This record gives sequence, C-alpha cells and structure tokens, in this order.
Amino acid sequence: MIDVLRAGPLTTVQDLGRPGYAHLGVPHAGALDRPALRLANRLVGNPDGAAGLEVTAGGCALRLAAAGTVALTGAWAPLSVGGRPAGYGLPVPVPAGAVVTVGRAGYGVRSYLAIAGGIAVEPVLGSRSTDTLSGLGPPPLRDGDSLPLGTAGEPSTVDFVPWLPPPAALPLRITLGPRADWFTPDALKALLGTAYTVSPVSNRVGARLSGATLTRAVAEELPSEGVVLGAVQVPANGQPLIFLADHPTTGGYPVIGVIDDVTPLAQAVPGTTVSFHGSER
Repeated sequence: MIDVLRAGPLTTVQDLGRPGYAHLGVPHAGALDRPALRLANRLVGNPDGAAGLEVTAGGCALRLAAAGTVALTGAWAPLSVGGRPAGYGLPVPVPAGAVVTVGRAGYGVRSYLAIAGGIAVEPVLGSRSTDTLSGLGPPPLRDGDSLPLGTAGEPSTVDFVPWLPPPAALPLRITLGPRADWFTPDALKALLGTAYTVSPVSNRVGARLSGATLTRAVAEELPSEGVVLGAVQVPANGQPLIFLADHPTTGGYPVIGVIDDVTPLAQAVPGTTVSFHGSER
C-alpha cells in the first residue's frame, strides 16, 4: 500500500486512458504526457500501461509500506526518499516505511511518479485513470488516502534517461477544419500568423490560449457535434481552446482546426508562447 501524506494541489492516478468510448460520451482521459508515463514505468520494470501518479506543479508526499522502487519523469521536480535527495529520471530504491517526496516542479507542469507494481485501484471501463471532467476512475488524491500496489515485475535494465527542459515556445501543427469556414479570412490569418500564450486557467480538459481574437463569419448557433483530442474550439470570446485528455466528447462552439500532437502542452506553463502552422483539410 501507499499512504498519501500530502496530496498537493492536484495529484491523480493515470494510465494510458480509456479509448473507444466516445460514442458513449466517455472521454479518453489518461496521462497528458504519455511518453513521460511510459518512461517512468519502464524505469521501474512496469508495463507501459501501468497506472502511476500524475503530480501537478506543487508536488506530493507518500509513504510506501513495503520496500519498492520509484522513478520520476515529466516535469523536473526535486525528489527525496526518507529525507535524502534522490535522482530524477532513474530507478530509485525505497526502503519499507520511507517517505517519498516530490517537490514543486522547477520546469514544466506535470511530473509522473511510477512505483514498481503500478497503482492497482479498480479499473473503470478498462482504465485506472482519473477523469476530472466525467468523474470516472478514482478521485484526485487527498491527504490520508491509501492506494494499493500491484506485484512488481523484473527490475528494469534502464538506469538513466536524458532530460531537456520544455521549450518556452511551442510550434503546433494544425489541420484547419471542420468549421474553419465559420471564421473570417482575417481570423485564419491571425491564427496562423500570430502568437498566443497559454492561460493560467488551463487544466486537463483544455489549454486556454490568449491572443488575437478569432472573429466569426457565421453568427448562427452551431448544433452540438463530436469533438476529438486536439480540437481547437473557439468560444464566444474568440480565444482558442485546445482540448486535452479530459475533453468533452461533444461541443457547441465551432472547431477551427485540430492539433496533430497535444503532448507538448502537458508541460506548457502559463505564459508559454504557442504558434500554429498548418493547412486546410
């Protein structure tokens, strides 16, 4: 078992999500930075899809009842075991009863803590992921919670991974449509020709951006239609919103385009510059 001593501002259980249920109104969910979770699992000898902890910005503190191994990836943050500094991006042995502390992220937003054996909470629709929009899966961690662990596998043969800080500017490839024709030519030029910044009110549902207003050419109401991961929806204020893992499966605002890969946004701190590059469908 793991005892949660300090949950931090938002620590959730995440695996690779629950794809294939959008027709039932169920979001994909899962880790926002999937490569980071896969890497953390590999470092402790878990399968790629094992559940770990997504630790957002402020860190957390846990106590392992039995001896084990942990690894921290994603956003760089100080890690300590039993009060002693431990390494980032490598397997770290943890004695029975020791406290594992993840500090405040120094670079990026979301760190991933994998524990050998994986978090073994009951799966919902094939996934152990916390979905902050629908409420499926385990709730976000709270102080005093206990989490079960699975059985550890063979030790990892990987003992170190390189790390680069997230960039201050993110170029994102976008494919325009399906509702790009609902916007003026000037709006499309602004989208592809000016920079936006990531807003502090972004979350696991979507990355809200601030920048040039995208003016609509069609003023009528749009019936709700399906939306996908990476869809760039434009609400009434004209500021684009990029849907992330916990996004709704339908939306009533026009989608001006779809991002090819939203992974870089998982580590985009507020104020990060975002630019769009792409073409029409």
